[in-house]
Amino acid sequence: MILEKMEPITTAAIQEKGIESVVDWFERYEEYFYTLGRCYLQNQQQIEELFYRTILKVHKEVPRYKGNPSYKMWVTSMFIENARVLSRDSSLQVSEETEPRQDVFQAMNLLMNEEKEALILTYVLGFSLEESAEFLGISAVKMKDLLFSGIQSARKQLYGSDYHGCKEYQKNYIDYLEKSMERPAKIEFEMHLYNCPECQADLASFQEVGMTSLNFAEGVNDLSVPPLLMENVRKRLADKKEHRQQKRKKHKKWALVFASAFAFVMAIGFMTGAFPKVYYAWAEDDVHLRGFLQEGFGQRLSLEAANDGVKVKIKGVVADEVQTLVFYEIHNMKEDKKYFMSLEDGLSVVNEFDIMKRETYPRFSIPDVEAEMNKKEKNVFYGKVALRPLEKDQGVIKLKITKLQELTDDPSLSFGFSSGQHKTGEWNFEFPATKQPSTEYAINEQKELEGVPIRFDKLIVAPTATVLQFGINTEKPEKRIDFLNFKSLEVNNKKVKAEQYGSHFMDYQLDSAWTAFQAYFDPLYGKKPKEVRAQLESIYLSIIDHKSIELSGNQKFPQTIEYAGSTISIDKVEAGQAAEIIIKSDELKNREYESLQIDFVDEIDQQPNITHMDSKSVLVDKDGVVYDPHKGPVDYEKLEQPRYFVTEQTMRVEGIGETSMKLRITGYNTMKYLDEVWDLGAVVVSPE
Repeated sequence: MILEKMEPITTAAIQEKGIESVVDWFERYEEYFYTLGRCYLQNQQQIEELFYRTILKVHKEVPRYKGNPSYKMWVTSMFIENARVLSRDSSLQVSEETEPRQDVFQAMNLLMNEEKEALILTYVLGFSLEESAEFLGISAVKMKDLLFSGIQSARKQLYGSDYHGCKEYQKNYIDYLEKSMERPAKIEFEMHLYNCPECQADLASFQEVGMTSLNFAEGVNDLSVPPLLMENVRKRLADKKEHRQQKRKKHKKWALVFASAFAFVMAIGFMTGAFPKVYYAWAEDDVHLRGFLQEGFGQRLSLEAANDGVKVKIKGVVADEVQTLVFYEIHNMKEDKKYFMSLEDGLSVVNEFDIMKRETYPRFSIPDVEAEMNKKEKNVFYGKVALRPLEKDQGVIKLKITKLQELTDDPSLSFGFSSGQHKTGEWNFEFPATKQPSTEYAINEQKELEGVPIRFDKLIVAPTATVLQFGINTEKPEKRIDFLNFKSLEVNNKKVKAEQYGSHFMDYQLDSAWTAFQAYFDPLYGKKPKEVRAQLESIYLSIIDHKSIELSGNQKFPQTIEYAGSTISIDKVEAGQAAEIIIKSDELKNREYESLQIDFVDEIDQQPNITHMDSKSVLVDKDGVVYDPHKGPVDYEKLEQPRYFVTEQTMRVEGIGETSMKLRITGYNTMKYLDEVWDLGAVVVSPE
């Protein structure tokens, strides 16, 4: 189902309704996502699980979305990542499909994965060839090859193989159908078509598959969304919230019992804690795992599996209420190449739904390519992967690996890797894990930023992470803090760094006037906090500042207006029954905003149909250096205090000229970096 327009979820909606706003958004586009899900999955149980997982992830990842790529591609990529995992998940497979498969789905299921996804992105979802190539991490040439071979294979399944077009001209099929051929080549190709009945029949059937069958022009009416799909997803989300609240008290009691028993064992077996620190300093070469073992957390393992010259070792596991960390080493025995694991692509827990909390979403582990242990050898990589936390205090994890991601030395690639390079095979492991307890400490402190109150409620100390829970007041709509990011946390004179991706929405709200957040920091290794200080990094603000521009009538374009420290150019270009509205602002020096909040309204305050949206943007670092991501890759992670400025927005709007229409700027968003340290005072163990 091709869908041109996909409006983003607003921050205001999430703050007002929480995860329910994400569910409402998916319900609005459920036909699009259901069609996409059916390209990967066979039954309603699987597709409900796909919607459930993606809704949780979108709700959690909203703070990270910076406007590029497009919102449609951003959400679609998460949906497809989850669909890939579920399509390989044996725990959700059934012997029979719960609804009949159309011929086109059956044909696509027989394709190679890369061919299948190339066809889905380009012809089912309507992404451009360039966007599809970017999504898959391949070149445009490789993308055309996949489209050609994929359509040929699908056609063979649907209509047989009785087509005999001239091979030297088949290379032009994709460019011709995409209308991207140069004029001389197009004329030559069409002259050949005119005189070659075999190529006419070949191209016609090729076009029938690519342009008609794959976008379900004939069969979409038969592909109805199950009436209870979103209702069942809503019920699961409600059950998740209730389940979490019931378990809180139980884990606090267990924490006290475990702490006493653990201290006794350590005193007897490890000579008051001195021995494990010395022992693991020379016995364990993974510095990340070593820190946990020296503090008495986790279990050391020694498991190996080899396939096609690549050996994978599982070295240890640390589990708590936040996550389950698995530490590994990958040794390439044939080439000087390094690989790492990714839970989103190629790694799965076979018995995940039996032993792990389904209501949580795994945390992302960035490969630490800068660690000294990863600089010693060209063919060995040490890493860790974060899984969901265990449901019970103990469990046996069954890990299955089918793909390893290749690392690269290309400095232009963020995190040092590209999505198009990988090693396939199969490596299987089974090992026990014991969940360590966490301790909650109450904080009763309130601060203020930009006139907006910030309330601190709780500090959670777990073996693998330190979590600060706080709330942002939302009673002043004219100035709202959407996100607050921290640089570090200082506890008992020990400083721990904040997680790279900042604060996250919580699954429930404190009350109607406060939005709840959690900020994640490096672990304190169980130390009892007495005094806490938080170093702030940045805030992301939404400012209300209204401005209206009349678009109908005899106004001359382009028009210019002064707004929030910049000159904005607004142009209108007629495009058939619609008009393209182009908003530009290239002056960045005194601009108070990164992006504008805009909409269109007619004389009765109704919004028109917007059929296309596009934008251009640049990154600006602390020193004012401008980086254009459209001119080449930018390593965002290495920029100091980056700000993301939207410089141009293009929208195709219907109805301008038929009635009075206004472009309405309702406000803007801006990022501010901070240099403040807040004393959060003394903390006490939270009462049961």
